[in-house]
Amino acid sequence: MFSEAELLAVFRALSNPARRQILVWLKEPMSFPGQKEEDVEIGVCVTDIQRRTGLSQPTTSQYLTMLREAGLAVATRRGKWTYYRRDEENIARLLETLHDVF
Repeated sequence: MFSEAELLAVFRALSNPARRQILVWLKEPMSFPGQKEEDVEIGVCVTDIQRRTGLSQPTTSQYLTMLREAGLAVATRRGKWTYYRRDEENIARLLETLHDVF
C-alpha cells in the first residue's frame, strides 16, 4: 500500500503531460529508434528519451528523476549513460492502492 506521501509524489509526477507521455513510451522500449533487444531489461537511454520529447536535456533529466523518485521508473547507469525503464512492480502496487482507496 502506498503512503499518503508516496501517492502525493505520484500524483505530482503524473500531473505533467510530458511525464505521462514518457511513461507511455517506456511501456514499449523497442519503439525507440536504435533500441537494442539486449538493452530492453535496463531501459531506454536518456538521450533517446530526450530526442523523442523534444525537450532540453536538463528538463528531460529532471522529469525522469521525478518519475524515479515517485517510484514509477527505475534508473540504471551503464558507463556514462543512464537508462530508464518503468517500475512495473511498483506501478502494479500503485494500482492496487488506488483500487483499495477508491
